[in-house]
Amino acid sequence: MPLNANTPLAYPTPLLRAGIEGTVVVRMYADAHGALVRDSIRIAESSGYPALDSAALAAAPKLRFAPARHDGRPVPAPFLQPFQFRNPARTEITP
Repeated sequence: MPLNANTPLAYPTPLLRAGIEGTVVVRMYADAHGALVRDSIRIAESSGYPALDSAALAAAPKLRFAPARHDGRPVPAPFLQPFQFRNPARTEITP
């Protein structure tokens, strides 16, 4: 679970203006202290938009994580982290 108060994710401006949204799933590995191993950061599921994928890869190393635990002890662990790009100006119409 990320510990960052604010997500360091930068929505690519041209895609935001075009109303393009998507989700990128990034595979990462954190050590027993919760620090990311930089070489482990990879796209697990592409959004289909290279700019969104690149933005997620750029944001991933800026995240901080609590260490995974096994039997109460911190352990290294691989995990998947979704990055959602949603236009904040978009409004949902509900009946």
